[in-house]
Amino acid sequence: MVTTAPRSRRSLWWLAAGVVVLVGAWWLTFHLRGILIFGLRDDYRQAVPYQAVPAGLTSLRAESCGQCHQAIYEEWKTSIHAHAFVDPLFQAYWRKDRQIWICLNCHAPLENQQPLLIKGLVNDNAERPITEPNPRYDAEYQLEGITCATCHVRDGVVLGPFDDAVAPHPTRYDPRFRTTEICYTCHQVKSGALQFYNGGPCATFFEFEGGPYAKRGYVCQNCHMPEIERPIAVGGPVRQGRQHLWRGGHSPEMIQRALEAQLVPPATEVRAGGEARFLLQITNAGAGHSIPTGDPDRSFQVELELKDANGTVIRRQSHTISRWIIWRPVILEVFQNRIPPLQSRAYYLTYRMPDAARAAGMTVHAKVTYHILTEKAYDRLKSKYGLTEEVPHAFTIFEQTVPLTSHGPRPVVQTATATAPAGSFGAAAEPMPCSGEPDMSVHGGLS
Repeated sequence: MVTTAPRSRRSLWWLAAGVVVLVGAWWLTFHLRGILIFGLRDDYRQAVPYQAVPAGLTSLRAESCGQCHQAIYEEWKTSIHAHAFVDPLFQAYWRKDRQIWICLNCHAPLENQQPLLIKGLVNDNAERPITEPNPRYDAEYQLEGITCATCHVRDGVVLGPFDDAVAPHPTRYDPRFRTTEICYTCHQVKSGALQFYNGGPCATFFEFEGGPYAKRGYVCQNCHMPEIERPIAVGGPVRQGRQHLWRGGHSPEMIQRALEAQLVPPATEVRAGGEARFLLQITNAGAGHSIPTGDPDRSFQVELELKDANGTVIRRQSHTISRWIIWRPVILEVFQNRIPPLQSRAYYLTYRMPDAARAAGMTVHAKVTYHILTEKAYDRLKSKYGLTEEVPHAFTIFEQTVPLTSHGPRPVVQTATATAPAGSFGAAAEPMPCSGEPDMSVHGGLS
């Protein structure tokens, strides 16, 4: 007599063993990936070497520079660069990442600002640094984040974009200030092991480099450091310089300059029983890179609503423009539908037109909201990682309401073209609408 019991037990054993192997592989990969969401590259894997105060100056502090460069100093104080270290969101994310040393190399980049000297890495692992105390660490200077000397001081000399500067300190012309190279180090970090991004975790430089504005010779500074005529220093000659503002992903005003949206009703009157079709067209009209860009948490939320005369929502649809990333056990960017320069996304709301009495007072409402991070990520920073103050992190960028009965010829959308700097509004051009009717509801976010 043949029994199947042993065979059944063997099958269960193999099943259990398979589960253990899968769980073990998941656990191992989870821990091998580590906490960093980017890889190391030579130019940002170390702090800017210690800088001495140039002859003729009393300090490297921004306030000291501001004694002569007053207007630039006042602009810098309002910038996200000046708050790169003290920013509450950075501090919360840094605690989440166990205050790993590498983050300081962009948020407080000078060795003068860092408490530890990184002498090496065990097995080239960023999470196993070999450190020693930095005897020249200045804790107050660390609070200045990306300060004047970060870009402008090397080896006792003040660097700048002019080759004829006359100053009470040594100066030298540095051509990088007239190129995108000065921005590259921190605004294009690379992927690491077990990280499968499309272009990198923060791919702003990569997006700009391959875009229409870069091909025309424009640089990041065209948008983020607007040109201005004024004396660079008190009592100096009037020059064509740049404002030190660096408005970008944390500025709703800057996002509004980049994004152009319009709610377009049907071209002709729709009678009762006919289908009314409303188009919301969103165009990247003023940025030289995709929008949103930078931190993978950033997104646009697109909402289309049909409301009755009392304001009650009859129909609602929501779409997300972002990156969809799986963060564990490996990083895998599955999908993204962000908007490249001069391109558009089209979203439609359709509704069968009721009789005139019911249609009276009904409206179609469109809204685009920009999110620096998701509500889930924001709440987690508050509940687990010490974010104590309320930080604005969601902004309405566009909102429009039109009657359901409205109609008319499709207006010409005014947008920037590649013949004008990103962020400026030059000649009009018809944007390239996205084909089809996408229903993009996926969303990425930092784990």
